[in-house]
Amino acid sequence: MRYVETMYALDCKSFHYINSYFDHKILNRFFRNITHLGGATTTIMTVLIFIVLTTGFIRQTAIASGLSLLCSHLPVALVKKLLPRKRPYLVLENSQVLENPLTDCSFPSGHTTAIFSIIIPFILLYPILGLILLPIGFSVAISRVYLGLHYPSDILVGSLLGTFTGNLFYQLLMNGLFL
Repeated sequence: MRYVETMYALDCKSFHYINSYFDHKILNRFFRNITHLGGATTTIMTVLIFIVLTTGFIRQTAIASGLSLLCSHLPVALVKKLLPRKRPYLVLENSQVLENPLTDCSFPSGHTTAIFSIIIPFILLYPILGLILLPIGFSVAISRVYLGLHYPSDILVGSLLGTFTGNLFYQLLMNGLFL
């Protein structure tokens, strides 16, 4: 039990450190915009555009990304129901948050899960893309804490879940188990 309390204290401390920069104008503009790259509309539309407008391995990888996105959100929805963790701005004093913030459960981060579930197959196909896509993924993840909507552990689990499903569907694709 002591371990859980220690981890939660570290989670809260890390949250407050990142969220304390909320009033910086440049960071605000950056994180308020990049966070949308992990949203449902952007991730679904990006995958659909790649599926429709590309061919060959890129199209197949886009399909793997789409399946990863779909399948990664089943455990996200389940965990949010089974472990209803309140968002940090609802629990922690001195949290800064946008107007009209989300009120559903925070664990794990759906935006972080989504962005990692769609970028990982492309990074596995063309590793050089990691130089661009990983900073985008990490920025979306950090934005969720910066904006007061998630604890660091929410984004950690979301990134691991998205990475796992992205890798799984890419491997299924490469081993010819679908398509």
